Amino acid sequence: MEPSDSSSGAPLAECEILFALTRSKIVARTLETCGEAAALPFGPYVDPVRADEEARLIRRHWQYACPAEKVARPGTYFATRCAGVPVVVVRDLEGVLRAHVNGCRHRGTVVMRGEGDCRRLQCPYHAWTYGLDGSLRAAPRSDREATFDPSSLPLLPAQVSAWGPLVFVAVSPDPPPILEELGQLGRSLADMGVDLSTLRFHGRSEFQIEANWKIVLENYLECYHCAVAHPGFAALMETSPDRYQLAEAGGLLSHQTSLREAAAKTGYPLGTIASGAYHLLVPNHTFDVNPGEANLAVSLTLPDGPSRSYGFTDRFFGPEVTDEFIKEMVAFDDEVGAQDQELVEWVQAGVSSGAVAAGHLLLDSERLVAAFQRYLVESLGPATHA
Repeated sequence: MEPSDSSSGAPLAECEILFALTRSKIVARTLETCGEAAALPFGPYVDPVRADEEARLIRRHWQYACPAEKVARPGTYFATRCAGVPVVVVRDLEGVLRAHVNGCRHRGTVVMRGEGDCRRLQCPYHAWTYGLDGSLRAAPRSDREATFDPSSLPLLPAQVSAWGPLVFVAVSPDPPPILEELGQLGRSLADMGVDLSTLRFHGRSEFQIEANWKIVLENYLECYHCAVAHPGFAALMETSPDRYQLAEAGGLLSHQTSLREAAAKTGYPLGTIASGAYHLLVPNHTFDVNPGEANLAVSLTLPDGPSRSYGFTDRFFGPEVTDEFIKEMVAFDDEVGAQDQELVEWVQAGVSSGAVAAGHLLLDSERLVAAFQRYLVESLGPATHA
């Protein structure tokens, strides 16, 4: 006998209420534990189910795609990925900035690769051809199909927004307004003396790291390790806990420090910016300003399963910055980056072993790490699969 609506409705509602209450208690206990300095268990750093949840979380947010100058002229395009989803950014022939999911509506093939000029978007597999507005213009042999309707098969839309020299995309249909998501970042950069309107793109470097994306960003969020692991950085910048500033402003987790008085003796080229500022915009963007002349490095770190990550860094400089400064600063960044990669891969090796169940944070120096962990628990709930 089939249960009636009345017989099944009450127990179902009661179960849903109990589940919601139980989950909220678990979240509250987990957040309280984070606040007391105990790190989350290491299970979420090796759990493939959690990695999939985190990838979906990232897709709900705006993601930096490319420098605006790459798509400044009508008929230019730039192909990239948004948290694993192929996306193509285009400036159509009327000058409108657009973004599309870069997957053919025929068999899903990535349509455009790289960057450049185009008058149309053509799939390399079966030559399905789309306008720069995403509409399907031609599909060979489709005239032999009585019910084929090209108007029902455009490239899927993505959201796009430019902010200064940066273009962001979102595959979520309803992301928050871009300025709302950026929060205090613009003001923080301006306070450092960075004028976004004057910056020019210098180059992109890509990376792959054998470590969970959270481990990579948690390393970024603290300089507790700097005196030990980054002797070059520590010789240039103040790293003591009394001089190294940590700040939280909504989804912007920032640290800032000043040059040491003896910085000139290191050979690092000095300039108008006397401090370094390093910002994580949750969940996965970093924005770095180093001492010297006008500069900005924008990085995106993405999960590639539970134990690997990948991403890229785009560097921008002011128009008057010398080639010598750029060379010195990039070398400085590369040195620190190589040291950090070795560190986080060691961390991944340790947590993957299962020998230690959880870690313990020191909040005076690692409170931004705790804030990042709280953000993940508040967004996804505690991990239950590991």
